Amino acid sequence: MTGTPVAEAKALYEAGRYAEAEAEARAVSRSRPRDDAYGAVALNIAAIATGAQGRHTEALATYDEALPVFGRIFGADHWLTLKLRSDRAQQMTSLGRHAECEAECTAVVRAAVRGTGPEMARLAAAARNGLVFALNAQGRHQEAEALAREALAAHRERDPMSLVLRLGLARSLNGQARHEDALTEARGAEKLHRSLPDHQRLPETGAVELALATALFGLRRVPEAHRQAAVAHDACLASFGPDHRRTVEARTLLERIDGTRP
Repeated sequence: MTGTPVAEAKALYEAGRYAEAEAEARAVSRSRPRDDAYGAVALNIAAIATGAQGRHTEALATYDEALPVFGRIFGADHWLTLKLRSDRAQQMTSLGRHAECEAECTAVVRAAVRGTGPEMARLAAAARNGLVFALNAQGRHQEAEALAREALAAHRERDPMSLVLRLGLARSLNGQARHEDALTEARGAEKLHRSLPDHQRLPETGAVELALATALFGLRRVPEAHRQAAVAHDACLASFGPDHRRTVEARTLLERIDGTRP
C-alpha cells in the first residue's frame, strides 16, 4: 500500500487513530472514479475504521456499499471480495445477528478452501474465527471449541490470527464453565499478544484482559477478575469508545463482578 492513495488511511488505522483513518478513507473514496480499485479499498478501510469506533450499524452499511463494488472490480471469488464478506459478517455479530454471521462465515470458509495460495489459507482462518465467535454467541460452545482447535491446528503461525483463534477457544471454554482451561488459553494468548508489534496488537486491545477476567471470575478469584475487567474496560473505552462491542462486554462483566462484591 506504500505510495498509493490509501497509504495514509491505512497508516492511521494501524496507529489506532480510527476517526482520522475513517475520514481520510472516505475522502479518498469520494475522490476516486466509480469502480476504481483504490476507491473500493478506501471504502473497505472506512468500514473497518467505523466499526473500530463502535458504530457497528454504520460500518455494516459501508460494507454493504463496498461489496458490489468489490464484486465488479475483483470478482466474486477473489480473496479480497471474500475477505470483505468475512469482515462484514463479523460486524453482523457485533449487532447481535449471530445466525447471519454464522451462515456467511460458513459460506466464505467453503469458498476459501476451494481456493489456493496463502491469501486463501489466511482467509479461511479469518472466516473460521468469525464462525467461532458466532457459535459462542449462540451458546454452542462445544462446536466453537472444536472449530477453534481445528483452525489453530491448520494455522501454525504465531500471528494476530492465532491470537484471535486462541481467544475464541478461551471464550468457548469459559462458556462450558471450564475456567481453568480457559485461563490457560488466555495466558497463552497474553504471551502471544505481547510478542506482536504494536500495530498488530491494537485491534485486540482489551480482548486478552477480558478473557482473563472471565476465567478468573468463573474461578471465583474476584479481586483478580475485577482488576483485569477494569483494565479491559478502560483500554477499550480509550481505543474504541463506549459503544464498541468489546467495551460493552467489558462493562457488563465489570458490573457483574461488582454485583458479587460486599
